[in-house]
Amino acid sequence: QVQLVESGGGLVQAGGSLRLSCAASGSIRWINAMGWYRQPPGKQRELVARVNLDGSTNYADSVKGRVTISRDNAKKAVYLQMDNLKPEDTAVYYCNGDIFSGLSARNYWGQGTQVTVSS
Repeated sequence: QVQLVESGGGLVQAGGSLRLSCAASGSIRWINAMGWYRQPPGKQRELVARVNLDGSTNYADSVKGRVTISRDNAKKAVYLQMDNLKPEDTAVYYCNGDIFSGLSARNYWGQGTQVTVSS
């Protein structure tokens, strides 16, 4: 069974930084794209950043220049470095991955980690 487990969320003041981590575990053959999404209070889930297997990335316009996504294929992990955080970054952040388990390829979600930015 494949699982994605996030860590690193918390409360930070505006202008501060946080680093989110997500580790995949279970019967995994390979992982294609991995990414981070967020769901602000009362809003829909939205893409923050995504990194493909070849290392190419894409970012939401709202976080460009403040957020860096990276991955460690050996550790089956993806990271999100967030700097110069703003109150509008407050959300539950979810890890996401396109994972082939040897039986099938599907999209997986983590349970989410809360990020709260105070003004």
